[in-house]
Amino acid sequence: MADKIKLLIAALLVAAGVAGFYLLAAYPTVLRVLAVLAGMGAAAALAYFTEAGKAFAAFARESWVEAKKVVWPSRKETIQSTSLVIGFVVVMAIFLWLVDAGLAWVVRLAMGQGA
Repeated sequence: MADKIKLLIAALLVAAGVAGFYLLAAYPTVLRVLAVLAGMGAAAALAYFTEAGKAFAAFARESWVEAKKVVWPSRKETIQSTSLVIGFVVVMAIFLWLVDAGLAWVVRLAMGQGA
């Protein structure tokens, strides 16, 4: 029950930050954005102390570790893969255009509107 109350208060802090953005319309944009960031930061800090928040933080840490393990393709591999995808898209577009034109011709023929 305490976690639900903390999450509710965190949601209210986010809402307060957004409300502050609109209530501070006469002030510079930097202050308005800081109001939103302060509300979100306070909400995140409070949400961290819930079970769901701790589980999310652990998941985020594990995700970061896994992302570091990714072997990113080289520039050459990226260009080759992109070229292959673009080529396939062009071939499929031409194929679908031909199928569409053929079916339109068959329909016109079936409706008696001629060649």
